[in-house]
Amino acid sequence: MDRAEKAEAVAALKGVFEKTPVVVVAHYAGLTVAQMQNLRRQARAQGAVVQVAKNRLVKIALDGTSAAVISPLLRGPTLIAYSDDPVAAPKVATAFAKDNEKFVILGGALGAALLNPDGVKSLATMPSLDELRAKLVGLIQAPATKLAQLQTAPAAKLARVFGAYANRDAA
Repeated sequence: MDRAEKAEAVAALKGVFEKTPVVVVAHYAGLTVAQMQNLRRQARAQGAVVQVAKNRLVKIALDGTSAAVISPLLRGPTLIAYSDDPVAAPKVATAFAKDNEKFVILGGALGAALLNPDGVKSLATMPSLDELRAKLVGLIQAPATKLAQLQTAPAAKLARVFGAYANRDAA
């Protein structure tokens, strides 16, 4: 990798660290190529990205960003996982770590806050942004449907009463 390629890689990583709200750092030593491809495929399906980069280049890219708190975690064979959704990357990393003991989550960053491995796992248990939006829409729609039911309920009760009187007189 020559200087120009390194500069491009640092610029790309710096853009990632400035835009994404969450970054997860993990050791991947001992994983096979097939396992890494599987991890990348799972991450892509959830809207996250898994990237292996030289620690020195990542540290240069982190300089001046809010995610700079993860610099001490970058020792040995590490990878970074990030996503626009604050819970997508932690969910993918946590799920993959359960199945593969050689994949070890070191920590991460949520904005400027440093997360330990337990913090990443607890972030993974939270509902995603889309799930929260769906719940919010459901809560907003619920009162409207209940109001509609309440408006039609008196008429339906009145119709049943009239029907009962009609059936009683016919019998």
